[in-house]
Amino acid sequence: MPGRVCCCCAALRPRYKRLVDNIFPEDPKDGLVKADMEKLTFYAVSAPEKLDRIGAYLAERLSRDVIRHRYGYVLIAMEALDQLLMACHSQSIKPFVESFLHMVAKLLESGEPKLQVLGTNSFVKFANIEEDTPSYHRRYDFFVSRFSAMCHSCDHDPETQTEIRIAGIRGIQGVVRKTVNDELRATIWEPQHMDKIVPSLLFNMQKIDDIDSRVGPPSSPTGGEKEENPAVLAENCFRELLGRATYGNMNNAVRPVFAIKCTCVFGMCTRKAAIPNRHLDHHRLWDPNEFAVSCFKIIMYSIQAQYSHHVIQEILGHLDVRKRDSPRVRAGIIQVLLEAVAIAAKGSIGPTVLEVFNTLLKHLRISVDFELGDRRSSAGSATFSTSSKESDERIVQNAIIQTIGFFGSNLPDYQRSEIMMFIMGKVPVFGATSQSLDTSHLGDLGTRRIQIMLLRSLLMVTSGYKATTITNALPPPFLDPLLSPSLMEDSELRQLVLEILHNLIDRHDNRAKLRGIRIIPDVSDLKIKRDKISRQDVSFMKKHGQQLYRHIYLGCKEEDNVQKNFELLFTSLALTTIELANEEVVIDLIRLAIALQDIAIINEDNLPMFNRCGVMALVAAYLNFLSQMIAVPAFCQHVSKVIETRSLEASYFLPETIFKDKCNLPKSLEKHEKDLFFLTNKIAESLGGSGYSVERLSVPYVPQVTDEDRLSRRKSIVDTVSIQVDILPGNNTEDKIDNTEEITFEALKKAIDNNGLEEQEKEKRRLVIEKFQKAPFEEIAAQCETKANLLHDRLAQILELTIRPPPSPSGTMTITAGHAHYQSVPVYEMKFPDLCVY
Repeated sequence: MPGRVCCCCAALRPRYKRLVDNIFPEDPKDGLVKADMEKLTFYAVSAPEKLDRIGAYLAERLSRDVIRHRYGYVLIAMEALDQLLMACHSQSIKPFVESFLHMVAKLLESGEPKLQVLGTNSFVKFANIEEDTPSYHRRYDFFVSRFSAMCHSCDHDPETQTEIRIAGIRGIQGVVRKTVNDELRATIWEPQHMDKIVPSLLFNMQKIDDIDSRVGPPSSPTGGEKEENPAVLAENCFRELLGRATYGNMNNAVRPVFAIKCTCVFGMCTRKAAIPNRHLDHHRLWDPNEFAVSCFKIIMYSIQAQYSHHVIQEILGHLDVRKRDSPRVRAGIIQVLLEAVAIAAKGSIGPTVLEVFNTLLKHLRISVDFELGDRRSSAGSATFSTSSKESDERIVQNAIIQTIGFFGSNLPDYQRSEIMMFIMGKVPVFGATSQSLDTSHLGDLGTRRIQIMLLRSLLMVTSGYKATTITNALPPPFLDPLLSPSLMEDSELRQLVLEILHNLIDRHDNRAKLRGIRIIPDVSDLKIKRDKISRQDVSFMKKHGQQLYRHIYLGCKEEDNVQKNFELLFTSLALTTIELANEEVVIDLIRLAIALQDIAIINEDNLPMFNRCGVMALVAAYLNFLSQMIAVPAFCQHVSKVIETRSLEASYFLPETIFKDKCNLPKSLEKHEKDLFFLTNKIAESLGGSGYSVERLSVPYVPQVTDEDRLSRRKSIVDTVSIQVDILPGNNTEDKIDNTEEITFEALKKAIDNNGLEEQEKEKRRLVIEKFQKAPFEEIAAQCETKANLLHDRLAQILELTIRPPPSPSGTMTITAGHAHYQSVPVYEMKFPDLCVY
């Protein structure tokens, strides 16, 4: 009777349960009963409304088998689920998928590695199925957390550990493929998911041995390598994830590389609040930064080119966060930025160009501030740690300069010119009040460091810049502040300014051929490249030529000039001749050269003998180059004759001798013969016969004095107490050489002779009239403006010292809140001049 009851109850069971029970053999080792599995599949396809019940019953049996550790039946149940999932594609499959995912979750929660791998494989198969309609209510939060935990497996058996990590990475890849393309579904791009996925992939990518093999564009590893190596699999999953990122979720995908939050995916965290944790920071991967660099190279090559600026913004933001960290950490972040910029500059950088430069310049100032602070704190006790900190800060500064230069040199010309203006606007100038880069608290030493760093950055930005016209390369808003540092009493600053000018003026790559100051025997051997001077360049020299001449002239008068300064000055004159010189400019350059020779001969600035001989050598080298460039035989003959005479009688006037380590300098230059100097009348005769307009050669060159001398903290040109207003310029070179005659009785007699005075007055008037008839208008205006400025400054100084309002017993009036108040001064406290007291 009991047997009949059991048979009757079994016959009353639903058909789908009987079909499900039949696929399980008595011995699990026999595997799935294929004949009964075909019946179950046919039934599910024929009656899709029963799929949800079939799935629920299979889930019930699987849960029971997992609890009872009957893993053979678990394998059979998952195989049956996989086959049903692959065979059924109807609308009713949605409830069945829920049961399927519930069973996969059960397997992943188990502590058996085999069951975890089994559940992962089933989920990957499910992820590869394309559903007809999305399920908006389905979420994958548990799977993201569980797969991320598997990526950090620390099993004692290395093989099991590798197997679980590979399963976790493949599970994450399945979640990404299943959810990333559907924007309406609850996506994994939310920060709580990215904060688990990205660090899990990075954790496995760190384990690879050969980092350099992964820094390029995506490769195609072999199937065996892809399955057996967690690092390679994690990298490919990471590339796939970033390649699918769009504009709205790019930041969420990149930010966890820097900063992630403790999300307790392992169930081991007892903290009540989410505490910020940083992946690269936590593992100290900025110093050394090989992994960080390779990681961001992977990011930059994987994302779409138009989103590169998102990554750069994230790096800049993290640099701001870590601005108080050690110099090596900041240098590591900047190096990562350099690598990212190197890749982004080849495509679209977006709106972050000025932001990049502004942030880097800000950190440059911070680094200089730290360096000076360490130096001040260790004043009087030079310890090893302090010097090490300073050297580390220099590493940061060099990294910033390299990044700025590389970024700027890869920009298009129109953006590069804007960056040049931007950097130049940040260079602090002594005495200027409107500076964007605050260096007031750094002092003179800090300001000088900032100036050098910014000019070095500008030098790298201008490297390789080829403008069509010189006006585009040196617009007035850029030229004026650029030439201001050339007046400072710092030879390194002046060298940087000259090198920047060379980058901008040299449009035919002739600078390397002119390197080093020397007497060039045959200029044609250099194969100088040049084009015909354009109208825009001629117009530029008319407007700004005097400004360039002035800075070269004043640069030669600096006492701290070394050989490199003279070499750069020679290159400046030569490049100006090649790129910008027409007949009018050639005459101006000759006048400038003769004026430089007069500096050395007359020595009004009390220059050292080395500087005077250096200026003479500079003039000789340049006039030798200029005479061969314009190819006037008489001019070349005069220059060659002077150089030959110097080589025999005064070799210290030639660059090959004066710039040697041991050179015998003369005691004075006043007693030298005229044959050792370049004479204006000789040059005028030689050029006049070749069609040059030589009238202006008789007018000595006089530089214009502007406010730049005060702003650049240059020695004041007005150092005397008395006011001297000279209306007439000095005479030419021959006259100045003859001014050193002895004072005798005859000379004194001539000096008091009225007739002699009248003749001198007539000669002065004639020179003034000749000057205003022949000299260019710009030079006359410059000289008049110079004398007017000198007179105005001296009068203002005198008035400030002498004219002061006397104190009044009624007091002084002050205005507060719109009302006038008087502060009276007692009579006994007033100070009267001595002449008023008796």
